[in-house]
Amino acid sequence: MESSGDTPATDWFEGPLGARVLREEAALAPLALDDVFGFELLQVGAWGPARHLLDGARTQHRTFVAPTMSTGVTLCASLDSLPLRSDSIDAIFLPHTLELVEDPYAVLREAARVLCAEGCLMICGFNPWSGWGVRRAFAESVGRPVFPPQTQRMLSERRLRDWVALLGFDVDNVYGYLGLLPSKGRLPRPNDAARLRAPWMAGAYLLKARKRVKTLTLVRPRRRARQRVLVGAAEPTSKVGP
Repeated sequence: MESSGDTPATDWFEGPLGARVLREEAALAPLALDDVFGFELLQVGAWGPARHLLDGARTQHRTFVAPTMSTGVTLCASLDSLPLRSDSIDAIFLPHTLELVEDPYAVLREAARVLCAEGCLMICGFNPWSGWGVRRAFAESVGRPVFPPQTQRMLSERRLRDWVALLGFDVDNVYGYLGLLPSKGRLPRPNDAARLRAPWMAGAYLLKARKRVKTLTLVRPRRRARQRVLVGAAEPTSKVGP
């Protein structure tokens, strides 16, 4: 396995492992974005080259938001406090963003706030139970540089499913990609589709979910029983005669 050493993230993305991750994600993104329409697609967080995952988007407009200004960033803002109206965005892409921040649930909750009903949420993450997770744990245990660079944690697909369910999402699909081991292997050609795998048999996954529509249930008022005007008054009757 290749060591990330002390190289910064930009150098890692240009190396064999980082390039493989970016290439497979770039091949997978168009598949995930194929049925995502609307006006605004928001990429929250920087991962690799600017906007490389949004090339296949079918939305009319694409915005790249990050906490610091860099090439390709169109909106500089805190990821857990976006300067956007609630229910205003059609789709959000979080490319490993939850693994790079201190409070991933806060960022996820903010994404849920700005997404409109039936809005699409797509999240990339590394599988902590794969060789990628084992390598990260080993690097941490022996005091070596973080692997992959700048990541603070890895979130399992199961935990992410629980979080999005709590925030009112239904999971549409989960695509597994990358091999279980972080080996260099053969890089796919630019036009190759990513090799899809079962999420638990992959080094990484892309979870795609939809924000549920809140429906209002009309509660009909109870019909009140007709009350007597005079207490003790005899009930009217249609009986005639003794």
